[in-house]
Amino acid sequence: MSDTSFVETLGVYGRTADGGEAHLRLDVTDQHLNEAGTLHGGVLATLVDTAMGHAVRSRSGEDDVPATSQLTVTYLRPGGPGTLQVTGRVSKQGEHLTVCEADVEQDGRSLVHAVATFAVLHR
Repeated sequence: MSDTSFVETLGVYGRTADGGEAHLRLDVTDQHLNEAGTLHGGVLATLVDTAMGHAVRSRSGEDDVPATSQLTVTYLRPGGPGTLQVTGRVSKQGEHLTVCEADVEQDGRSLVHAVATFAVLHR
């Protein structure tokens, strides 16, 4: 079994999270592109889900596990090779459910806006 996580395999780096906000980066290469030559939508969905999950973790207990229960990704424009900046933030936090938003930018332009609901599992 590998010690490399899924997002590390994608090339995600610069992950930070504090106070309900998280940031991460990805340098898009040809491996991240779909057959049309644009950034694969599944990569973008993974990035926003990851950023929002980290944002939830930064505001929950150490034993709490956020689980995505709903994810809506709005693709605003196609992306390509280059650096992506991803920001996820907690919008509303309840005892068992947390609502988040995330944005992906490339070269100062918005590629994606996402909204998600996380169930926070208390272990």
